[in-house]
Amino acid sequence: MTDQPPPELRLGVVGVGQRAGLATLADRPGTAQVVSCADPAERGRADARTLFGPGVRLHERYEDMLADDLDAVFVLTPDDLHTAPALFFLEAGIAVFAEKPLAIALDDCDRVLATAARTRTRLYVGHNLRHLPVLRTMRRLVTEGVIGTVRAVWCRHFVGHGGDYYFKDWHAERARTTGLLLQKGAHDLDAIHWLAGGSARTVTALGDLAVYGADTHRRSAPQGSRRVQDWFDEGVWPPSELRDLNPVVDVEDISMVLTRLDNGVLTSYQQCHFTPDYWRNYTVIGDEGRIENLGDGIEGDPPVVKVWNRRRSGYRPEADLTLGAENTESADAAHGGADQALVDEFLRFVGHGDATDTSPVAAREAVATGIAATVSLRSGGTPVHVPALAPDLADYFARHQPGSRGPAARTP
Repeated sequence: MTDQPPPELRLGVVGVGQRAGLATLADRPGTAQVVSCADPAERGRADARTLFGPGVRLHERYEDMLADDLDAVFVLTPDDLHTAPALFFLEAGIAVFAEKPLAIALDDCDRVLATAARTRTRLYVGHNLRHLPVLRTMRRLVTEGVIGTVRAVWCRHFVGHGGDYYFKDWHAERARTTGLLLQKGAHDLDAIHWLAGGSARTVTALGDLAVYGADTHRRSAPQGSRRVQDWFDEGVWPPSELRDLNPVVDVEDISMVLTRLDNGVLTSYQQCHFTPDYWRNYTVIGDEGRIENLGDGIEGDPPVVKVWNRRRSGYRPEADLTLGAENTESADAAHGGADQALVDEFLRFVGHGDATDTSPVAAREAVATGIAATVSLRSGGTPVHVPALAPDLADYFARHQPGSRGPAARTP
């Protein structure tokens, strides 16, 4: 045993694309340094040198990163490419940060969890909404019992820039995402589960490709290494006026989901990709009151959380309790400061094995629910059962991965 701080963590990044900025939040002298990156695209490797400095080692293949003496890696590839590098580095004993969703198939999620447990290698999944100030405020109110026992959770997600963000590249393809109830919805489904204290077991859903399916203005080839900032134009309105959609568009742009959780809580989730506004509205209903957020803080607007829990009435906007979101000193940062808090938690977890607010099992449950909802939606709303994780794996992660390996012993 020693009281000395651990040596500076050596980090790698697999996939230097749209979410690579997340890894820059971990690049801090004395604590952690990104020393290695892999991306098959020349643009990704060039961006890695810009983001992480001229000393970063660059690779086309993530397998070649093993020579770089890494403690942990960020897997920030497109969703359908998460599984292989996650399994590769877990087998090598290198801690893994997997961007959400953990995978686009439930079998792949379970393979990743099983590999992390078998190898006793630390696994973390980037569900940053658990660090979003407005949601943390709502979660605290729930756990303090200010609305009694939770009976229902509703979420409406108005995806105002959905056309630019999700229908001009690989996100628009079932083969790459399963569907947007998984790719985009994994965030919200996890947040719903977190607020409700349970996981979905019965799911039914309806949806449609209502707007972008009728848009004939599609490119003849994929975007290649181009990214959303290369084509985003907030001035285009209405959404039917968007141009240069992905050659394949076969995911739904409006969806509605109902679930019953394993603790009896009922939930609903609505997602629309052609609204004029972009934010999330959560409502938590207990047997002694209701909580709701107005604004979510992601786009920099200060959100408020309102609680009605003292008396019955008609409509009254002056709730019994109105709070600003907690910990908003980084509200102008990425995702209202949630990305920084997420990365901070990951580094603590890698270095010390601390308990985390995120959960690999919860990440798996979000994927399982998104898949079940997509199956239900595409079968006309047929109820679908969500299979539970094997009990031994659920127990291992519930105990915060006991016995998992920390950084390799190196001289600071």
